[in-house]
Amino acid sequence: MSDLPTLLAINPLSATDLLTSFGTLGILVVLFAETGLLIGFFLPGDSLLFTAGLLCATGAGALRLQLGWVLVAAAAGALLGAQVGFWIGRRAGRALHGRTDRPRLQAGMARSEELFARYGPAKAIVLARFIPVVRTVLNPVAGALNTPAATFTLWQTVGGLVWTVGLVCAGYGLGRFVPGIDTYLLPVIAVIVVISLLPLVRELLKERRRRRVDPAR
Repeated sequence: MSDLPTLLAINPLSATDLLTSFGTLGILVVLFAETGLLIGFFLPGDSLLFTAGLLCATGAGALRLQLGWVLVAAAAGALLGAQVGFWIGRRAGRALHGRTDRPRLQAGMARSEELFARYGPAKAIVLARFIPVVRTVLNPVAGALNTPAATFTLWQTVGGLVWTVGLVCAGYGLGRFVPGIDTYLLPVIAVIVVISLLPLVRELLKERRRRRVDPAR
């Protein structure tokens, strides 16, 4: 019971809180929830990956993360989560829309279907990894749209590895080659969060322009 106040004090939106409290295992669990369960759409996947890579290089504070295990945990969480999300969508089918009453999730589902229609399954599945919220809902949407399981598995693996390994290695490289970067950990994480949101903002602006051109949409 003595650990309960500590657990309640953890900010689930803070990558440093999650890593300090749960370490490498927390990376696997958070990415699994963010990519496989609709309730995980708010979790900080991008900043968590980048921060974990940064801490592998700097060992800031008392936290010691091993790059190899971080990469394994990140890839496992992202790939297993996406596959579970796909099978949830396959079983729920189109009824998935009716079970979602959160506006952000509804918007994410609409955006996911638009990605499928515009780019096709392969490109949509890979691109979704880099768009917050969309990467949470696209996997069940892919299942609901009856995407072939082999196609989904191939491209979610490609996208998942590029996303996880890329962000972890980016954080690790910054920590290794920029002395004292851990001193500015919070500002760096804030910049990563902003950068991770840019694709979503870009897509929202494009959608607004399209609606102005075609008011019937």
